[in-house]
Amino acid sequence: MRVNYLGPAVVGVEHPAVAEMDSRKFSPSCFLVEISEDARPGGPWMEGDVLVVDEARSFGHADLVVAEVEGEYRLFKSHRVGSRCRLLPADGGQGYFVNAQQFKGVVLRQARCWAV
Repeated sequence: MRVNYLGPAVVGVEHPAVAEMDSRKFSPSCFLVEISEDARPGGPWMEGDVLVVDEARSFGHADLVVAEVEGEYRLFKSHRVGSRCRLLPADGGQGYFVNAQQFKGVVLRQARCWAV
């Protein structure tokens, strides 16, 4: 699933989903991404959800991570395979082995803007 880069978390990005978030609680290594229109209805992620990603954190088994694949930031679940880690698309599909340059960070938090 594609995600769109919004900017550093400590800057205070203008987005309805993060209006209540205290950006001072995040380290300078954190950034925000927004779930794209690729999200499936009824799933754990909806279009417009914002994820806080820490690029300084190492990923482990079953972490939610962001990586750059084919020139786009995408959301994956990590799966340890011996000493390597395979990234499986969060919404299903073909997995990838990525290098350190492609790995962008581990998701720390999800924020959603509910319609009123």
